[in-house]
This record gives sequence, structure tokens and C-alpha cells, in this order.
Amino acid sequence: MPTKAIVSEVKTLSCSNSWRNYYFLKITTEDGIVGWSEFDENFGSPGVCAVINELAHRLIGQSAMYHEHIREDLRNVTRPGSGGVVGQALGAIENALLDVKAKALDVPCHVLLGGKVRDQIRVYWSHCVSYRTRTEHFTPGIVDINGVRQIAREVGEKGFTALKTNIFHYDDQNRIEGWSPGFSRPHEPGRNVERKTRKDLRKHLEIMREEAGPDIDILLDLNFNGKTEGFLSMLREIEDLDLFWVEIDTLDPKALAYIRANSRHPISSCETLIGLQQFLPFFREQAVDVAIIDTPWNGVWQSLKIAAAAEAYEVNVASHNFYGHLCTMMNAHFSAVVPNMRIMEIDIDRIAWDTEIFSHVPEIKDGHLIVPDRPGWGTEPIESALAKYPPLPTVGMPKRVSIPRLSL
Repeated sequence: MPTKAIVSEVKTLSCSNSWRNYYFLKITTEDGIVGWSEFDENFGSPGVCAVINELAHRLIGQSAMYHEHIREDLRNVTRPGSGGVVGQALGAIENALLDVKAKALDVPCHVLLGGKVRDQIRVYWSHCVSYRTRTEHFTPGIVDINGVRQIAREVGEKGFTALKTNIFHYDDQNRIEGWSPGFSRPHEPGRNVERKTRKDLRKHLEIMREEAGPDIDILLDLNFNGKTEGFLSMLREIEDLDLFWVEIDTLDPKALAYIRANSRHPISSCETLIGLQQFLPFFREQAVDVAIIDTPWNGVWQSLKIAAAAEAYEVNVASHNFYGHLCTMMNAHFSAVVPNMRIMEIDIDRIAWDTEIFSHVPEIKDGHLIVPDRPGWGTEPIESALAKYPPLPTVGMPKRVSIPRLSL
């Protein structure tokens, strides 16, 4: 008789990633099956662990085989506070239950999700330049234009076909500094885009193209670092450059539709949205060419519903993935089964112990991730290894802030 996969324990774990923390959910069943998911408290989401732990008692005694039933119960009891960290907690729970169910059936998760339509997924090298400016964590570090040139060449040399970069300022000595007021780096409440930002953005992209060569696709992420007027000013500055897409975060679908209508580049967005209801206005307004779905936040099962809705509006989707290797595997299974998948994000610059704390690491060949066929997600954290790297004392948000003190 097949296992009933009755949940007996729900536990959250964390370890240091040197400059932020990794977070994991472990669900154990009465018959010893262990399901895992990875979630995040760093990307403006403090408190996901607390929500999971508060809801954990509602999982005990339930069968992981009925994950949609459990999800609906949790949605109902959290309805007044839906979305945000509550939504992310539900996503983490759903993903761990999927891992349990797949392992109980001895199949990879992509079989549960409908079966893969591709064996490999094209990936792009994300945060290209950005991570290496954190010189105390990534080697070789990048402090000036020479480092920018080096990493741009490295993308093609390592077999990748696409990269994504961000906004940088260059000084008189060609030293660089990231510019992201949308995340308070620096603190600039207006998020105004001035001439220097536009000119330095163009310079940065021209350097990346020159060194990466004509065959590497370049993606640009503008995040929340502007408002409608500022985004349009940057798009006008770079309209003649060859870009795969420009990624823009805004919570106003009509504003984004206006930007898209005035852009010569494809527009991607939606990575911070949770739930089909938040995505639908962007589809109805024809605001995006590519909808980016964060499957750790939404839950992979719910993400399939979002992708199906996007397909109905002739919109492709992409995976938001700047976490650990378990998140990469979760996104890989999603990306393998979704027909309207455009491309998948992945971070290539990694910390030293990433290979030590996971049972398997992603296999990448010629710029494509090979979809694993091991049961479940195909990797899981190694608890003894996690214990060697205690989590940083900050809870969810960066310890250092750039907010100036105002005079009283």
C-alpha cells in the first residue's frame, strides 16, 4: 500500500551565506520521508520563519499527498494578511509538501507537475558584475572598469549565452559603484534618474557588449530604481543598444503598459508579485513581454497556474532565482514543464561552501541547466554542513544601512 505521507514534524533551518542567510523548511512524515524547500528572508521579507512556525501545527496529521487541500486551509486562516511574508510562507510550505509527495511516489517533481517538455533550460548569468563588487565575499572582486571587462569576457569563455547586469556609476578613475535607490543604496526617496545615471548606464552596457561580443544576449535589470518618468529617460538613453530585455519593477500595471508601449526593448517584470490575482492586471493591460515568477515565494504548484494564465495572454514567463541550489532545482522543475518558458535566472558567482551544504549542485552545460531526474527536487540541504555555518545575527534585512541622519 502506498505511503500516506502523514506530516509529523515541521522545522525551519538557516545558515550563513557570508553576506546574507539561506533559509530552509524541512517537513518529515510519520514514515520517515523528508521533504525540503528553500525560502528567503533577505529580499525585504523578514518574518517568513515566524509565519511558518505559527502555521506548523495545522500541518501535523495532514497528508502531504493533498497539498492543495492544505494550501487552501492555510490560505483561509491567513486571508486578512494575504500576500507578503504570509504568502511566501505558504509558498515554502507548498514546495516542501511537493518534495514529500514526489519522494513518496519515487518520482522527480517535474512528473508531479505534468511532465517535462524539455530536458535542459537556457539560463542567464545573473548579477553579472554586481556580486563581485562585494569584494569581501566574491573572488575576483570588481572595483573598476577592468574588472567589468574581465567578467564580461568570462561569460562567453565559460559557455554561457546570456548575462544580466544592473546600474552602475563610474567616477573619474573609472571606479564603479552600484546605484539602487529602490533598495536604499543610496537613500534617495524620490528615486530620480539624473543625467549621470543615464550616461553611466549607457557606458556600462557598451563596455559589456564590447567585451562579451555580439553573440551574448545582455539583459538589464532596473529593479525599482526609478518611477515612470525615470524609467522612460533610461530607455530613451539606451534605445539603440542590443538588449534581450529590460527588467522593470513597478506595482502599477497601467504605468508599466505605458512604459512598454514607449520602449524599443522587450519589458519583463512581476518578480515581487504573489498570487494569480496580483499578476492578472499586468496581463490584462498587456504590460509585459515576459512575466517573471518567483516560485519560492508563490509555491511551484501555484506558479503553474500563473504561467497558464500568462499563456492565455500570449505572454512568456521566466524564473526569478537568486537564491541557493535548492531554489535553483525547484525553479528547474518548474521551468522544465512550462511550455511558455523564456529563460531561467541563475547566479554563477557563488560563495565557497555552496557545494558543501547541498547534496547535489546544478549541472550546467553550454549555458543550459540539465533537468535532474532524481526523486523530489533532486537536491537537499545537508544538516551537518549547515551547522558549520551559523546564520548571521541580522534577521531578514541588511545590517548596514545608508540612511543619513536628518537634523532636528
